[in-house]
Amino acid sequence: MNSVVNATGTIATEDQTGWHTVGEVASLFASRDCMGTVLDGVKVGIFRVDGEFFALDDICTHGAALLSDGFLEGHEVECPLHAGLVDVRTGCALTAPIVRDTRRHQVKVTDGQLLVRLSA
Repeated sequence: MNSVVNATGTIATEDQTGWHTVGEVASLFASRDCMGTVLDGVKVGIFRVDGEFFALDDICTHGAALLSDGFLEGHEVECPLHAGLVDVRTGCALTAPIVRDTRRHQVKVTDGQLLVRLSA
């Protein structure tokens, strides 16, 4: 089992099927609907929209900005660097200057714990 300290200071663990336990949903999203963490060396942004959770690579494909630091409205997150939009459900680039999609990851909640499995 691998582990890493995430952005909230808690330890994220990985099971044998590749699911990382990031932490308790109530703690992770106490103040915002966006949060960032690092899993197996990959920066991951996790977004909560209407009770659903979505995870993407947390680096904007246009610049070196963290999408989890951006403004989330509906299913769109605005990059804090150049204001391009990304759909958090799909990772699709929606507006310039972002023209390349970002990778999305699987998310589930089990017993109040948020889990993420990285895509290949």
